[in-house]
Amino acid sequence: MAEKKMKRIMVTGSVGQIGSELVPELRRIYGGDNVIALGRKTAPTPEVRDGGPFHFVDVTDKAGLMELAKKYKTDTIFHLAAILSAVGESNPMAAWEVGINGLINVLEVARECGAKNIFFPSSIGAFGPTTPRDKTPQDTIQRPSTMYGITKVTGELLCDYYNKKYGMNCRGLRYPGLISYVTPPGGGTTDYAVAIFYEALKNKKFTCYLKPDTSLDMMYMPDALKAAVDLMETDAAKLKHFNAFNVSGMAFTPEILAEEIKKHVPEFKISYQVDPVRQGIADSWPRSMDDSVARKEWGWKPKFDLAAMAKDMFAQLKKKQKEGKL
Repeated sequence: MAEKKMKRIMVTGSVGQIGSELVPELRRIYGGDNVIALGRKTAPTPEVRDGGPFHFVDVTDKAGLMELAKKYKTDTIFHLAAILSAVGESNPMAAWEVGINGLINVLEVARECGAKNIFFPSSIGAFGPTTPRDKTPQDTIQRPSTMYGITKVTGELLCDYYNKKYGMNCRGLRYPGLISYVTPPGGGTTDYAVAIFYEALKNKKFTCYLKPDTSLDMMYMPDALKAAVDLMETDAAKLKHFNAFNVSGMAFTPEILAEEIKKHVPEFKISYQVDPVRQGIADSWPRSMDDSVARKEWGWKPKFDLAAMAKDMFAQLKKKQKEGKL
């Protein structure tokens, strides 16, 4: 087996949707002491808190980030801290502060302390209403209509700049909506696809804030974690793009997802109370992304489709329910 490129990894946003699962996965692969988790205010899960080093530090605090990067001799930073789409529209300046000023701090800390490897997750939110919505190409027009999307496009460009200007190894993925049984919904436009499973188990019904025929790209979290690690460990000689790869797992509408859920909860019923803000955001995003570039350059291939994801979600949530954690 080839030697791993990442040795000492720092993760911002470790208590968020991706971070709370990526940190334990990185610790499983690279060792608990080699993955330093950072959070801002929210209490971490026991796995994040107890599985290795954890520190409270704000990504807008460059000095605090620098101190920890030097202390742990960091060579890799996964910068996950962000304010999600719907929440970001209620406080756009906070979304910019965390999304961009935080990223610049991370990039500068990495540059100054010699941490060459940076992972920055972009999103389908980086696209906008003028982007082709079906099979959205890897390289296409990006004119997002949300502050969250603006921060993601800006972040993609900053990472490209640091790659070219300073020879840093900045890589990233354009994630679709992410579905997870570990963390509850956190204010994203696609979070209905997480909340619906919880409500199906607890109440056998769900009121959706998107229209029944709203199709969006989605991915199950185990695939999202594997994609991040695989990309970061790929030999640079194989990569042409490095940053902002389209990745996709599946695409469905609330109506289609509800039918899949009924296979597991036959009495489940869905109703609709459309939120114009989140519907507007969803209507500006791709219905499906073309991830053929990721498949070609570093062998991306998802494991979970809709049926496999739903089956595993219910199995995992039923475990939580039995343990009184749901």
